[in-house]
Amino acid sequence: MQSFRKELWLEISSRSGFVNITPKIELFLKETGITEGLVLVNAMHITASVFINDDEPGLHYDYENWLEKVAPHQPIKHYRHNDTGEDNADAHLKRQIMGREVVVAITEGRLDFGPWEQIFYGEFDGHRKKRVLVKIIGQ
Repeated sequence: MQSFRKELWLEISSRSGFVNITPKIELFLKETGITEGLVLVNAMHITASVFINDDEPGLHYDYENWLEKVAPHQPIKHYRHNDTGEDNADAHLKRQIMGREVVVAITEGRLDFGPWEQIFYGEFDGHRKKRVLVKIIGQ
């Protein structure tokens, strides 16, 4: 059994957005030489997310709109967390909805996805660098 740890750093220039990180995860997997195992992809910040879904712009637009309805950024005073001087309570809630991490099987050296599945980084409080942990185990 082998184990590899990599970090992926991202900086989204807007407050929120989604980035398909599948190609980077596939590159990391190729570097390891692992053909059978698991990959864990984990957002290491409490206002960011990692999730699996379709890479379709309309869906991304729908996510942004839906999340803003569920946990709107404004009014900032609506959230107790923001009493501390923060303005990102909504980002914490959006992260909770979208998830912290994903685990994907590795089969014959490839990510073993269903149709249309891709791995995404979701940012809900951007404008600064954040990291994603990629842990690959297998043989």
